Amino acid sequence: MKSQTTTFTTIEEYIARFPADIQEKLRELRSTIQAAAPHAVEKISYGMPTFYLKKNLVHFAAYPTHIGFYPAPSGVEAFRAELERYHLSKGTVRFPLDQPLPLDLITRIVKFRVEENLTAW
Repeated sequence: MKSQTTTFTTIEEYIARFPADIQEKLRELRSTIQAAAPHAVEKISYGMPTFYLKKNLVHFAAYPTHIGFYPAPSGVEAFRAELERYHLSKGTVRFPLDQPLPLDLITRIVKFRVEENLTAW
């Protein structure tokens, strides 16, 4: 994988930096988020792919052993029981690269965050 200091300005540029198998997972995650939050805008924030809807909705990033998914602390707490099998910290879920992404769960988390962002304003 290329250094995290590589400059990129789009999510596709970010994804293209990784090996094909990781690119596939990142594209799968991206399309799942797009489907769950069709009005969200894609951008790069904090050096990571980000979906924005009135404010940051979710971020994701690839690492050597996992994909980090960042649905804010509220997104982790609301689904904590279903996320227990993954390494969690405040606002962070680590999905191991050697396991399939839980796309249905990710969809529900993103939809939860959409509602949260839309009703917070």
